Amino acid sequence: MRITQGTFSFLPDLSDEQITKQVDHCLAKGWAIGLEYTDDPHPRNTFWEMFGNPMFDIQDAAGVMLELRNCRNTFPSHYIRLSAFDSTHGTESVVVSFIVNRPKEEPGFRLIRTEEPGRTIRYSIESYAVQRAPEGARY
Repeated sequence: MRITQGTFSFLPDLSDEQITKQVDHCLAKGWAIGLEYTDDPHPRNTFWEMFGNPMFDIQDAAGVMLELRNCRNTFPSHYIRLSAFDSTHGTESVVVSFIVNRPKEEPGFRLIRTEEPGRTIRYSIESYAVQRAPEGARY
């Protein structure tokens, strides 16, 4: 299973050279870059862990790529997302976001079916990654 989230979700994974070009574009627009990571890429899990602070003051893609390399070394088996923020409207709005690292084996999701009164059936999904941590240790 390949998780598809973000701007380039249905394209093959970007190479570091392609990521650098995207970062150059974002920096040219004046957007700040942030790196986030998670082992639970559930579609509703929009708040991933930040890797350091957003890079508001970096003007060169090489600095962002250095931080990305550090993040990959620290969390090699996690999903890593690069996001660009536009603050021109007075708030930090995400304008670009894409996955730049994925685990070698993506755990996928399981479908949970719940039967409720009145023949109502509800479905939800749960990431297999959340089953690894003991109760109370995940969130």
